[in-house]
Amino acid sequence: MRRNRIFAGLLAASLSVSLAACSSDEGTSTSASTSGTSAASSSEAFPVTIEHAFGSTTIESAPQRVATVAWSNHEVPLALGITPVGMERATWGDDDNDGVLPWVREKLDELGGEEPVLFDATDSLPFEEIANTRPDVILAAYSGMTREDYDQLSQIAPVVAYPELAWGTTLDQTIEMNSRALGKEAEGQALIDQINSDIATAMDNHPALRGSTPVFAFFDANDLSQVGVYTAVDPRVRFLLDSGFNEAEVLKSSGGSESFYEQLSAENPEQFDDVDFIITYGSDDEATNRATLEALQADPLLSRIPAIAEGRIVFLGDGPLAASATPSPLSIPWGVEDYFAKLEEALK
Repeated sequence: MRRNRIFAGLLAASLSVSLAACSSDEGTSTSASTSGTSAASSSEAFPVTIEHAFGSTTIESAPQRVATVAWSNHEVPLALGITPVGMERATWGDDDNDGVLPWVREKLDELGGEEPVLFDATDSLPFEEIANTRPDVILAAYSGMTREDYDQLSQIAPVVAYPELAWGTTLDQTIEMNSRALGKEAEGQALIDQINSDIATAMDNHPALRGSTPVFAFFDANDLSQVGVYTAVDPRVRFLLDSGFNEAEVLKSSGGSESFYEQLSAENPEQFDDVDFIITYGSDDEATNRATLEALQADPLLSRIPAIAEGRIVFLGDGPLAASATPSPLSIPWGVEDYFAKLEEALK
């Protein structure tokens, strides 16, 4: 991430993460294999029709070749024992630059089989790359695809798009929709239950967090007149609220927003008075984060926000732990304990 920005490309990182044979308009030669009998889908579940923002998609039979696009959709089949034939390359939070986040690498190694094709979706969806994997279904329940993207992908295979809002799909919805498309709805619910258990255990290990009030924010060194905040539409914030954190008043006041983030004027710092701590990305370099905090504390408006004035800011950095703050089926068991431990530091 760029060092010349106060909170180092947070919005850009978020937006980069963010940029059916049968599908209705009411409302994209390398192989990888499933692993073992646990990967077998129930043929009795098919055909299955899934409603989404662009209408509905019918999947006639159990998919044998699963492709995914966008953030974390590939983790659902992986968690359920299925290796996708193709998935998007990780471009942020990847500490070893292999295009795969560590919790995904662990699961791929566990399942064995052929490696998925890694799609390069930096600028747009690579329709030809996706088509070359010859998928039976394309999972994108958590995504920001356009109608045009959906129509093009649907010429390749049935597509599971997001239910209502771009980048507004909850973790539970992502698991439910993608697992249903695989004929593994019961296994998907069991996965949700296990994830909820992992979260509850982590909260029990850090009781000071329960009932505290965070805001997940981003700042631009070139324009400190605004504070960017992720709304409750965004899975980062929804995860915190569902885990037992309080919703800040500033988020409640934007409760009607359909965007996953909002830009708020710094001229009203009192709107952050109830915030116990601020979460942001920042840098993996402690000196850079200290300089960032000092710059914010020197600003005449931002310094009036208690969490900034008192240094209660959590810098997640730009590595895997930061990436895990956007919750996903495999990142939660991998990193929720470390994530909550880092948040708790801000309250000490």
